[in-house]
Amino acid sequence: MIRARITGTGSYMPEKILTNFDIEKMVDTSNDWIVARTGIEQRRVAAEGEYTSDMATRAAERALEMAGVTAGEIDLIVLGTITGDYPWPATACIVQKNLGADNAYAYDLSAACSGFVYALSCASDFIQSGRGKKALVLGAETLSRIIDWTDRNTCVLFGDGAGAVVLEATEGDTGLLSSHMHSDGSYLDLLYQPGFGTRHMPSAETLEDRLPYLKMEGNEVFKVAVRSLTSVSLEALEANGMTASDVSLFIPHQANKRILEATAKRVKLTDDQVYINVHKYGNTSGATIPVAMDEANRAGMLKADDIILLSAFGGGFTWGSTLIRW
Repeated sequence: MIRARITGTGSYMPEKILTNFDIEKMVDTSNDWIVARTGIEQRRVAAEGEYTSDMATRAAERALEMAGVTAGEIDLIVLGTITGDYPWPATACIVQKNLGADNAYAYDLSAACSGFVYALSCASDFIQSGRGKKALVLGAETLSRIIDWTDRNTCVLFGDGAGAVVLEATEGDTGLLSSHMHSDGSYLDLLYQPGFGTRHMPSAETLEDRLPYLKMEGNEVFKVAVRSLTSVSLEALEANGMTASDVSLFIPHQANKRILEATAKRVKLTDDQVYINVHKYGNTSGATIPVAMDEANRAGMLKADDIILLSAFGGGFTWGSTLIRW
């Protein structure tokens, strides 16, 4: 059976660090309050003139280097993002140009914080269908530019960054074992960005109403996130005849430490089985999982035959999981 196997990982985080103490000077909040409720201590912010395509390109270059694959060998590029350089064309096309991946076709995928696992599933299906042998999957966000820095409930949560993986066709039991995707549009108004789509075009009124910025009902999102991440993680394990004890490492979307801890407890995973880096980067939406995976991989935490569980939840609502035999 042909499977898609991850042969390279890469990530890129902007140099600028914005700590909770910095945010204390911007809005009515405190380091202790932020840490207690989110586990976040700092986040990265893109430099002026640094865009989603730039960060994605850097992450992609590192993933390609690890895999020993040239850009010209890539057949497909899928980028999970909600903060592309432009509404269109796809930021993935800009990454393609930057890399010189002339033989690939490229597109963006919008599933908010689930963007990377959605993109991973699409690329895996592409490879399993036999249409190509190598794919580049990315998650990259510049969330700092759609955050209302006067809203203390949201500005403390998010950061910028990019991660990437190279997928290659392989035969045998290694690689992506299964993917499980879900969505429910009835929750739209709990987590979304009202402008600027075609429903709310740029105007003095939409700017005054702060529609370009992310809106979130945090308490309600928390409840649905824990429930959805738990169910989709168990779904992936059950589909492969496994239990929590089979998981070598759980790499969830890094939204909030309390969400991660609650999910792990319900799935019956131990602390040692869960990878958490939200304290360093905050919520980077579609970038959190590939960044965490790259960190774990370069730290020697991902070994041959390890079972890796990825789970994400995001606006839409969207949620999904992928089970991997490394």
